[in-house]
Amino acid sequence: MTVYQNILTQSGFMDNTQLTYPFEERGLQFGDGIYEVIRIYKGSYYLLTEHVNRLFRSADALKITLPFTKEELYINLEQLIKQNNITKDAKVYLQVTRGSAARDHVFPDVEANFYAYAQDLPRPTENLRHGVAAITIPDIRWQNCYIKSLNLLPNVLAKQEAKEQGCFEAILHREETVTECSSSNVYLVKGDTIYTHPETNTILHGCVRSRIKTLLDNHSIAFRETAFNLEQLADADEVFLSSSTAEVMPIIMINNNSVKDGKPGKITQLLQKMYEQDSKIHDSIFS
Repeated sequence: MTVYQNILTQSGFMDNTQLTYPFEERGLQFGDGIYEVIRIYKGSYYLLTEHVNRLFRSADALKITLPFTKEELYINLEQLIKQNNITKDAKVYLQVTRGSAARDHVFPDVEANFYAYAQDLPRPTENLRHGVAAITIPDIRWQNCYIKSLNLLPNVLAKQEAKEQGCFEAILHREETVTECSSSNVYLVKGDTIYTHPETNTILHGCVRSRIKTLLDNHSIAFRETAFNLEQLADADEVFLSSSTAEVMPIIMINNNSVKDGKPGKITQLLQKMYEQDSKIHDSIFS
């Protein structure tokens, strides 16, 4: 995937090969930072407000002073698109760390480090149409998963385990209660009801997850923020995941067992159509 040349930093825009930080950088040494991944469709941000609000919530939780206001960030992110002449599907990766200082567990009195860059990201159309496979794996992460922090090693290990087993994603569970996936939220459908883990500290409060809830307000499909376990997951009529990069993705196989008939279900497909309409996607996977 192409990385666009102009990168946004706390010092303004620069070429992406010019950004450097000292080796004593707290994101590098402590994972002391936060991030967001924001979707772009045909040159326009999707759920930008939700991502910016979550960034500020994460910063507040970690006591990181952001080097910009929300209004300044909105202006700079729009400028990032213009600087790079982005007109197609892409994503922006945005990262803030506590800053650069001599290594010490105690917070230093320094300015935060910040950068954001854009990268092409085509829609995963084949997976969206046909569905993906997943595995289940114990959730060994810390207790503050609602913070979108840089501490992602357990997520990385889970995702790698899924890849090594030929799967797209790993579904995490704590003592058999399903929480979320390594890089997405997860849902099951039983009858005409969607179930997903409530917004506690043990899951990331996904921006697409929140939008799904809103989109369902005017439909006859119930949305229950109620935890479910591995046994209920195995008995589901449909299973799907959501994230900014994966959108609304059907899961058709878990641990080598098919979910029902092994095809994307009708409620998942309805949500996919609602997502496309909401994000103003013109090239539908159903075309």
